[in-house]
Amino acid sequence: MSAVVQPVPVPLPLEATLRAARDAGRKLLVPYVTGGLGSDWVEVAHAMAAAGADAIEIGIPFSDPVMDGPTIQEASVRALKQGATPPGILAELGRATIGVPLIAMTYYNLVFRGGHRRFAHNLVDAGVAGVILPDVPLEELGEWERAADEAGVETVLLAAPVTPDDRLVELCRRSRGFVYGVNLMGVTGERAAVAQSAHRLGERLKAATDKPVLMGFGVSTPEQAVEAASCADGVIVASALMRILLDGGGPEQVGARVAEMRAALDAG
Repeated sequence: MSAVVQPVPVPLPLEATLRAARDAGRKLLVPYVTGGLGSDWVEVAHAMAAAGADAIEIGIPFSDPVMDGPTIQEASVRALKQGATPPGILAELGRATIGVPLIAMTYYNLVFRGGHRRFAHNLVDAGVAGVILPDVPLEELGEWERAADEAGVETVLLAAPVTPDDRLVELCRRSRGFVYGVNLMGVTGERAAVAQSAHRLGERLKAATDKPVLMGFGVSTPEQAVEAASCADGVIVASALMRILLDGGGPEQVGARVAEMRAALDAG
């Protein structure tokens, strides 16, 4: 008897999907989940999609997450202790049908160790459309950029409040999928309010590109999501959702929080 061949998932396009939603008048919502955090992390991603996520960021844990604050660091450490690995996370994604574009978020060390072309093709084989590598500056992006473009992986670049205008334009030009606006200087984490720097950065990015612009870092509540999205096309939410999981919640609780943010964004 011949073995059953599992079909290879086809990634849903990231930029085209987000553009279509934005152009239809929808504010974009991209929640984050740490891959391998608990045995039900894929169910968390399903719950996010069902609650109205436009795409989902999947964290591939790394032992030295320099851009992440205490909550995401704790989630990454816990996932690693539970045995999470890049191949294991991608294998689980490859067996799942989540229904929205997926974006891997990780650090360059894992890409370098795996090899640029191999890592890019592994993402595609798992149905992942895009990737965020926050520790790779423009000047060192070339080799990965070529491998990613060849494989069809959309590399999302980050812009900060202190990014000069000329560099901002180049970041927007080379970013794929969307442009990630970092609301404030520092690491990820929950905040009491959206930084004023977010509004100015969002305006600068919108003036520099027609690609979708999403704001992240410190978006913790539905009200903050609406505020941050007012100067951009949408928001990324991470730490506030991972705190729910770290405190013992599961897919239902995370899905409910994403649904609250979706409703707030839709109401404007």
